[in-house]
Amino acid sequence: MFEVYILYSKTLDRFYTGYTFKLDQRLEFHLNPTKTKAFTAKAKDWEVYFNLECKTKSQALAIEQHIKKMKSKIYIENLIRYPEMSAKLIEKYREM
Repeated sequence: MFEVYILYSKTLDRFYTGYTFKLDQRLEFHLNPTKTKAFTAKAKDWEVYFNLECKTKSQALAIEQHIKKMKSKIYIENLIRYPEMSAKLIEKYREM
């Protein structure tokens, strides 16, 4: 099962969106700055803010891209506030 995830850093007050097959391993990757030079290496306090299980890799990638295209902190916060938004994303990208 693939997952779309959103991490949040209090230090940076920023979100990071991605997708993965193993969320625990991926979070460890983001928290270990010696293993990555990615954006997430700028902070050590990333925590999972949101995650959404997807049936396929292509569905997870499409949903990840959708969230990134929104470029909105409010949109991300609303994913938590309104669970029906997640259901609509799964439905919209179900054929992926």
